[in-house]
Amino acid sequence: MTATSTNNAAATATVAEIDVLSVFCGADGRHGNLLGVVREGRHHPDRAGRQALAAELGYSETVFVDDPDRGVVDIYTPGLRLPFAGHPLVGAAWLLDLEAVNPPAGEVWVRQDGEFTWITARPEWAPPRTLEQYASAAEVDALPAPPPGEGWLYAWAWEDEAAGRVRARAFPRRGDGIVEDEATGAAALLLTARLGRALNITQGRGSQLITAPGPDGTIELGGRVRLLSEHIR
Repeated sequence: MTATSTNNAAATATVAEIDVLSVFCGADGRHGNLLGVVREGRHHPDRAGRQALAAELGYSETVFVDDPDRGVVDIYTPGLRLPFAGHPLVGAAWLLDLEAVNPPAGEVWVRQDGEFTWITARPEWAPPRTLEQYASAAEVDALPAPPPGEGWLYAWAWEDEAAGRVRARAFPRRGDGIVEDEATGAAALLLTARLGRALNITQGRGSQLITAPGPDGTIELGGRVRLLSEHIR
């Protein structure tokens, strides 16, 4: 086998191990944030290789499963490694039917409730975000993608404050090809902690995230998950 054919075979094997999910789908099963799940993280043991694969795939996050029994996972955006992120943990927990997931930030408990998968996490684990409130959902809808400025922006407005319904959009603005994040669990945790109440968030084109404050400063984050493809090539 030539060096070229060996490299091509290795690339095919790498891509073939990935499941693609849509996390935080709407009630009609549409929308949601794409997630790559590499079930056999041992096939990609070094951080540089994982980062390169996450960049090649181009999803907002890709998660590598290092221990499926204990739920040990490693999370990457196209440009950096994250100690915690909401949609990869909800997606991996659903796909692997786990009772807990263990990213670097700490143990995250999981429960299933009908069509929703829930995780319990601490908002201080979430990476920093600028949470900017707008006067109306229409103003959030009208924002360009991305808005001018620097740094991770979570733009939100009340759709129905009494009911806890929020309209949100998220813009990483970090130069890694992700112009707008379709559904952002970490930002939903931060907003819930700031407001101190349960929220029903519609983000992006129509993704849905549900949150509820818990004891000891924890927050539950829930959403629907859909499998798009297995072992893509």
